[in-house]
Amino acid sequence: MSHRKRQRNTPQRRIVLEELRKAASHPTAAELHKAVRERLPKISLGTVYRNLDLLSQLGEVQKLEWGGAEIRFDGNPKQHYHIRCLRCGGVGDVHRPPLDVSADDLQQSGYEVLGHRLEFIGVCPRCRNDDAEKTTDSLNNEEE
Repeated sequence: MSHRKRQRNTPQRRIVLEELRKAASHPTAAELHKAVRERLPKISLGTVYRNLDLLSQLGEVQKLEWGGAEIRFDGNPKQHYHIRCLRCGGVGDVHRPPLDVSADDLQQSGYEVLGHRLEFIGVCPRCRNDDAEKTTDSLNNEEE
């Protein structure tokens, strides 16, 4: 029998989840709060945070935590990888099958494995384009 307490599906929680699943950007709680307020103008940021934490604990969403970066959320709870831009902090999905690591490989470590996370980092196309424009502008200014 499960010891997990059954949670009521409140209208706020349902809308937070719906808005998160519509977002392709892996938003922060503050970004998601802005979207949710379009539908629930009086919802507080604290309510959004609490619902995101609960949805994460229930396995309905993923909480994306990287050292030094703002926590982001993913409405897709299935195991998949992400790529993060070092300049703007944007996050995208990487569509690859999970790594092939055998149970024997993990058992040899002596750890009780609870999951895994693999993060790719780089510079997103928008930031690369911004860099190219700045370089072009800089070269044009030098010629003048």
